[in-house]
Amino acid sequence: FSAQRPNILVIIVDDLGYGDLSSYGATDLKSPHIDSLISDGMRFSECYANCPVCSPTRAALLTGRYQELVGVPGVIRTMPEDNWGYLAPSATMLPQALKPLGYHTAAIGKWHLGLDQEAHPNTRGFDLFHGFLGDMMDDYYTHLRHDRHYMRRNQEKVNPKGHATDIFSDWACDYLTERQKKEDPFFLYLAYNAPHTPIQPPLDWLKKVIIREKGITEKRAKLVALIEHMDHNIGKVISTLKATGQWENTLTIFVSDNGGQLNVGANCGNLRGGKQDMHEGGLKVPASATWPGVIQAGAKSDLAFLTMDLFPTAIEAAGGKAPSGIEGRSILPLLKTGSQEPFQRDLFFTRREGNMSFMGDSSWAMRRGPWKLVKNRPDSTWELFHLGNDPLETTDLSKKEGKKFRELSAAMRAQIQLGGSVPWQKPQE
Repeated sequence: FSAQRPNILVIIVDDLGYGDLSSYGATDLKSPHIDSLISDGMRFSECYANCPVCSPTRAALLTGRYQELVGVPGVIRTMPEDNWGYLAPSATMLPQALKPLGYHTAAIGKWHLGLDQEAHPNTRGFDLFHGFLGDMMDDYYTHLRHDRHYMRRNQEKVNPKGHATDIFSDWACDYLTERQKKEDPFFLYLAYNAPHTPIQPPLDWLKKVIIREKGITEKRAKLVALIEHMDHNIGKVISTLKATGQWENTLTIFVSDNGGQLNVGANCGNLRGGKQDMHEGGLKVPASATWPGVIQAGAKSDLAFLTMDLFPTAIEAAGGKAPSGIEGRSILPLLKTGSQEPFQRDLFFTRREGNMSFMGDSSWAMRRGPWKLVKNRPDSTWELFHLGNDPLETTDLSKKEGKKFRELSAAMRAQIQLGGSVPWQKPQE
């Protein structure tokens, strides 16, 4: 029976660019543990984050829905005046869908989907929450945000010592060790805040990179060290999974929540833009799935899919049926057989934001086959690209291909109307 119900481990990292792993082309960076995980399973070349920033992608992964349809069109922040989302209490979360299938559920690391009780991981189906409730840390060692403390074990404040990446990994290893004695399978959602800013690697890791990579800039060296330190920790988690005898029956999914942040030295591969952009560099992310005995080692796939598709995939892998009314589609056939027909659907990307450049407005994109429609910032014009002929999005075809531009625009407007009917702020008391 347990063979039909694998453990499910989702590792989501924060702001890892498409070109910031050795297995995705990085030459100044060593990521042996993530690379090994990827080579033990299937490497995805066309995995898209639902959004080029944090909260919306996480909301999409955990609900199987477009983020704006569950009230998270933008970043949920700790300060209400700069908060652009409120996770809909009615949305079914992945742990809530897995619990009836007999799963023990845990979220370790960064939450970033709301601070109040209604949005708390324990309220949303996680048996265990051991992590950070807020949006980002101002310091990897103090773990504070705006001088406030957000580290919790379930409802209780905790004060762990050390670098956040080490802490979350140790907590994950503790959880895996504890679960080895249990009959029921687990779902572990392990969310690192690395390599998000502040770019603050442990000094010994930074020293190693500077000695090894002659001529590397300090900016790039710091980011490389932060990623290599994270890679080492992910290696510890995978080693624990193997040491406890749980590796063989675990589906492990690895993904980044959006593209890398260019101004801190990220590498988004040969793609235009980075984090915050609706261009490919902001949306296309490194990702893999590993499941010994089910997914062929060394497999590769160029099936285009979104973060939200991991929700029905996990439920079906667990032997359940994905709830109706979600937009996510399962890629389980791809994992099991190595191939799957492309989905006949449009892919939509939305983001609402504050600050002086957005002022509460949105940026948008959509993809239909090779065609991509983009409004990268509220003050940008709408552009049309053919990714098949122009993967770097250099040539706007909106005038030349007027019919195609109008077709995609109509579909985009319909999606914008859908999202417009969903509240994204907490109802006033």
